[in-house]
Amino acid sequence: MNGDVEFPPFRPLDDFLLDPARFSFPSVTDPIRWTNRIIDNMLYYQSNYLLFIIVMFLIIGCLHPTSMLIGIFIMVLVFTGFVFATNNRRELIQIKQNHPILSVSIILACIYFCMYVYGAVLVFIIGILLPIAIMFIHASMRMRNLKNKMGKKLESLGLKRTPMGMLLFELGLEEQARS
Repeated sequence: MNGDVEFPPFRPLDDFLLDPARFSFPSVTDPIRWTNRIIDNMLYYQSNYLLFIIVMFLIIGCLHPTSMLIGIFIMVLVFTGFVFATNNRRELIQIKQNHPILSVSIILACIYFCMYVYGAVLVFIIGILLPIAIMFIHASMRMRNLKNKMGKKLESLGLKRTPMGMLLFELGLEEQARS
């Protein structure tokens, strides 16, 4: 079993996007088959998807650079605050009990600040979610081919480890990814 992570090659544009005969609506009545199609395509086209996500994020960042930077800063601040609050509960409870007016003032200031930077946070979220939504639509509609199915089998046998395979494993989709 190979322990190294292998980054798969970029798929040709004709294979990835331009061949209209290889696209069809998924069978929503068969969710297992639809899920397999999505996972197969995510594993097979992962290099193309990664490039697409980076390009879309950069385009949105170039169109709204200030908002994107503020959005990134706010998201980092929120996650840091969450980690701090969940790790230092006792100290926060003491501060809240000993200084109630300060606590309410801080909460109101945080709410005002969040409302003030709401647009920037939305730009950041759109910069991440729009490419992921497009990737999901593409993976849902792109019909599988033989190379696609073989790549999935190699991934599931552990002969090939790719970043998308590891991500799917961490998300708990290893059962579908290995079937």
